[in-house]
Amino acid sequence: MPHICYQDKHFHKKTLAIIDAANEILEEYVQKGYDLTLRQLYYQFVARDFLPNTPKSYDNLGNVINNARLAGLIDWNHITDRTRYVRDLSHWDSPEGVVHSAAESFRVNMWEEQNDYVEVWIEKDALVGVITSICQQWDVPFLSCRGYVSQSEMWRASCRFTKQEHMGKNTFIIHLGDHDPSGVNMTADIQNRLYGFNSEVEVCRVALTMEQIEKYDPPPNYAKETDSRYRDYVLEYGERCWELDALEPEIIEKLVADTTQKHLNFNLWKEKKHEEEEAKGLLSRVVNRWEEVKELLND
Repeated sequence: MPHICYQDKHFHKKTLAIIDAANEILEEYVQKGYDLTLRQLYYQFVARDFLPNTPKSYDNLGNVINNARLAGLIDWNHITDRTRYVRDLSHWDSPEGVVHSAAESFRVNMWEEQNDYVEVWIEKDALVGVITSICQQWDVPFLSCRGYVSQSEMWRASCRFTKQEHMGKNTFIIHLGDHDPSGVNMTADIQNRLYGFNSEVEVCRVALTMEQIEKYDPPPNYAKETDSRYRDYVLEYGERCWELDALEPEIIEKLVADTTQKHLNFNLWKEKKHEEEEAKGLLSRVVNRWEEVKELLND
């Protein structure tokens, strides 16, 4: 548990109470298998009426959390930045190691025989970590849109979808985004631009929706008047808007899982799973008898 003190700091009683509350929330989510971004932690404070939902509150919480981590009062692993990470090559100590790794990571295309092809697209890079596990569980490709998708990435996506469509598959995007002027518009933007690239993909917005907002009551913000889509949004929904980050990670996971499973033929899925397990078993046998394999190859 890396509670590492880099700076000696003294906190007021009120600030210590905020740090204690942060640790309780973070530990609660660690027990569920999640780490949180600072933004997600902030929305937990707002949802529990610990803080008002204002930009100043967010900035102040960020300063408290930063100082508390530097003082060794918050585990460094419990808050994550999902938008920045180091990329490097994989390494192994021996050829046996890479075969063992292959046995562990071997996968077959579980959707190869399915009638549908599905991808999950999420507006924010910071929330990719929430959907990674569930997408990998159901072998679904996923994309961080990072706002409006670039033309280059949209064209590449159209190539993926049209390839599947030429093979006779129905294609779908499960889309998750903020409920604000741009976030709502992004779903239609994706649909229209992919149509323009001759794809028949159907874009299904599964979050955020007004039904979910009414059901889960996430903390609201106010739509930005500087957004070019502000007027149309306000006419339909009013001045308030909501961020996807405010939804509980479990809810986002369940939305992705439930929607994905609607496109599955489970009998075909089980056949592919059996094929995958057989192949993994074969690779495991190679690892378990590696000395014999080496001797055979050397001969």
